[in-house]
Amino acid sequence: MTEGVLINKNEIESKLEVVIKPGSFTGESAGEMAEVVLIPKKEIDIKVEADVITPDAFAGKNAEEIGNLEVWQGPKTYPLSEFFEVIGNGGSSAAETLIRMKGDAMRIKRIGEGMSAGKIEIEGSAGMHVGTEMKGGEIVVCGDADSWAGMEMTGGLLHIKGNAGDHVGCAYRGKWHGMKGGRIVIEGSARHQLGGGMDGGEIIVEGNVESFCGIRQNGGLIFVKGGALRAVGAEMAGGTIVIGGKIERFSPGFEFASMENSVKCGEVELIGDFKKFTGDYAISKRAKGALYVVADANPEL
Repeated sequence: MTEGVLINKNEIESKLEVVIKPGSFTGESAGEMAEVVLIPKKEIDIKVEADVITPDAFAGKNAEEIGNLEVWQGPKTYPLSEFFEVIGNGGSSAAETLIRMKGDAMRIKRIGEGMSAGKIEIEGSAGMHVGTEMKGGEIVVCGDADSWAGMEMTGGLLHIKGNAGDHVGCAYRGKWHGMKGGRIVIEGSARHQLGGGMDGGEIIVEGNVESFCGIRQNGGLIFVKGGALRAVGAEMAGGTIVIGGKIERFSPGFEFASMENSVKCGEVELIGDFKKFTGDYAISKRAKGALYVVADANPEL
């Protein structure tokens, strides 16, 4: 992304303009990146837990050493080379390491978990927990992403070019605080509980979302260019949600505050005619959440 990128200047149904500045989510590359290519050797039946697929783990290692890193499949561990042909060596640091995964990786879980720098490009779809606890760097998923993408991430850029499953940017089961920083961009749609427990950062969805978008949100920005099914911002205490399309079933704990013609949050600016609501007062009378809906898409509110 470059300074002042306008991802939608056309007159769409809601006459909404969106300007996204680049931010500093990925960090600085230390120089030319060394490329490691992973090519699948076979079809995978039981899903593989591969949290070692990170620039941090590959940095300073040659192809053989990378291939010897252990992954889990069910109750057993195997070398990464059991499932992938490894071509190329890691860079001298994570920031100098690019991992390119050829083909579909939907049955590979935890890719990029905890990574701090560098880049991962997945030339297909990604399995559950891609980018979990990500701290920096960049992950690009050219297809879809399964559930829990970007769970509890604190920095970096996770760019999903297809659709995403449930719980994007959420807190783990039993925890209250989800994504705290960084940016998630979804070019397609997402499912349920996007940004649950979110404390900071940005989630940008160009398509639609389903139920409980922003549930228990405490901070950060969620922008959905399309519509939402129901219960947007339920139990929300802080942060900002913007919905560009129609909300099918509006949360009862929100109160109308004002009409606005722009929303600014971090590196994102939204220009249009918005109805601003605050809440969720069904949970707390001190709630500070801000929910903006495009007026012409929601005339009944």
